[in-house]
Parts: sequence; structure tokens; C-alpha cells
Amino acid sequence: MKKTEAIKLNREFRSLYYRGGSMASRSLVIYYRKNKRSINRLGLTVSKKIGKAVVRNHIKRLIKENYRLREDNIKTGYDIIFVARRACPSKTFHEIGRDMDYVLGKCGLFLSEKDNPETD
Repeated sequence: MKKTEAIKLNREFRSLYYRGGSMASRSLVIYYRKNKRSINRLGLTVSKKIGKAVVRNHIKRLIKENYRLREDNIKTGYDIIFVARRACPSKTFHEIGRDMDYVLGKCGLFLSEKDNPETD
């Protein structure tokens, strides 16, 4: 079963910006809020200030892949938006992953051992 859907509507982004919690690292800002679903919804924002379309799309791919690799360790039932900051284009895949680990950990979105039903 698919564990993540995309957030696409502008009103959903705005709602999450104003009503959700947030945390920032050097290259990423995360906005998050509990939803009433059994899946996560993911939104990505990369401003035109960051670079041209090729650069912005590359950053989005890096963030999506880092999220995909961590998806099994993230609590379900949340709307999550990642916003790339100006430091993001100079970061490598692993540095973005480290920043993602930092913000997800600070927000308490990682599963703990007792929350994970798949462990024996």
C-alpha cells in the first residue's frame, strides 16, 4: 500500500504553513501537522530564488529520494512540507539527508522502537 501522497493544492500548503509546526536546518525547513488519514502527504517547495528550473528540479529529486529512503521510519498520519533554503543547491545528497534526519528528529516524526509494529 502507498504510504505517501502529494500535497498539491495551494490552500493545503497555506493551511499547513499557518497551522502546522515547523523546524529549520541550514538547507531545509519542515512544516508538519497531524492529518486524519493513515498515510503521510508530502509537499515540496523550492523558490525561484534558489536557481533556474534545472537546479530546482534537481533539489526536489534529492529531497524526494531522501524522504523515500526514510519513509519506513517516519510516523504515519502527517502532512509534511519541505522547503529548500538558499544553502540547498550546494549540498550533496548525503548532506540533505543529514539535514532531513535532523529536522524530522527534532519534530518527533521518527518512529521509536515501541511505535514500530514491524519489529519483533
